[in-house]
Amino acid sequence: MVAWPTENYHPVVFLPDEYEVRDFTTGNYTPSEYEFDIGRYDELRPGMYATELFSDGRFLHVGIDIGAPVGTPCMAFDDGEIAHFGYNPDDGDYGNVIVTKHMVGITPVWALYGHLSSESIKGKEVGQKISKGEVICWMGDRHENGGWEPHLHFQLSLVEPETHDMPGVVSPENRLEALAKYPDPRLVLGPIY
Repeated sequence: MVAWPTENYHPVVFLPDEYEVRDFTTGNYTPSEYEFDIGRYDELRPGMYATELFSDGRFLHVGIDIGAPVGTPCMAFDDGEIAHFGYNPDDGDYGNVIVTKHMVGITPVWALYGHLSSESIKGKEVGQKISKGEVICWMGDRHENGGWEPHLHFQLSLVEPETHDMPGVVSPENRLEALAKYPDPRLVLGPIY
């Protein structure tokens, strides 16, 4: 069992006092009226994932989405290193992405930052050290983030990814296995909803 020191982590995104926590289980995907909003972990999102990438029927979200303006900085929650980075070009995919590696006690943990600006991956190197609170990336616009409204998809993994990718959405039948691999990001983000 991992002992997460949640209260000791740095915010990944500075949230304002007021933001909307979305309920995407309803099928209502209209843009938020708030400048910042949250898309929940372990949430069924029927009809959201309509591109060819999701033709296998996946619609259970296993990360947390933080909606914010293009260019919003995203920070390392703790000391670590860059494990992977790159560009996922498919429509509806992550676009630009960075995966970081951290140690939680003796347990390695990976964090995926998806839907980033192209500027986010410039100058990055695998093994590059990052510091708690350091700005490591920025939220991207539709043309570079997979075609989505500007937001950060933040996801934790207890399984080392082979590349700059991991499934952010899984089939509901695979829920228990996925939640065991990809724990609740609020363990790092704190009680944001």
